[in-house]
Amino acid sequence: MTRLLDLGIDRIHNIIMDMAKLSENSVFTAIESYQKGTHVKKQIFDWSEKLRVLQEEVSDLAIELIARYQPVASDLRFIKSCMEISYGFSRFGRYSYDIVDVLETMGYVSDCDKSAVLEMSKTVREMIVLSLQTLQSRDKNAVANLYKMDDIVDMQYRKYLRDIIATHEQKDVEKRGLEDLHNDNPRCYISALLILRYLERISDHACYIGDSVHYIATGISSPRR
Repeated sequence: MTRLLDLGIDRIHNIIMDMAKLSENSVFTAIESYQKGTHVKKQIFDWSEKLRVLQEEVSDLAIELIARYQPVASDLRFIKSCMEISYGFSRFGRYSYDIVDVLETMGYVSDCDKSAVLEMSKTVREMIVLSLQTLQSRDKNAVANLYKMDDIVDMQYRKYLRDIIATHEQKDVEKRGLEDLHNDNPRCYISALLILRYLERISDHACYIGDSVHYIATGISSPRR
């Protein structure tokens, strides 16, 4: 006979998988908006709100299951971890909205050098796909690969930040005029820096999802957390 607890766990699992797909679509659509100049803010906002509502649903259901059935061992680990995983997917949606909000606020960026953002976005895309695959397979070893990729993302972000600082310090040394500084179009590097930061945070949450899967599978917290 199927336990009532099992029905609740299945419901949480189904919501989590719905959130996984929706959050993936949100991030990929936001990146495409930056790359192609499409206007998707309303769509991303709606997805972000839906992810937030689903996160609350997971949390409410998890608390109800714990209070009513007092699960132990693997069931408790799964329920607890799903609360954290749902938060991660909710943040994917929020950062996706932040990306398109930057694009609307900063305005025209089609003539900007987008190489840094697009390079990082490739790694972040791979991390999202890997984190979802890890969740489906419950592969406890995948978290190590996620953290290696996260190190690359962190390095890319710091490099871009240092390059921006170094470039403008050099201009000061050369005593270029204020008009010349304005001609560098701060819209380009400010928008890129903000988006890189949001992508870096998305990569962090992909790692946290891997941490949660490691905990579900082993009962041990990831050593990198």
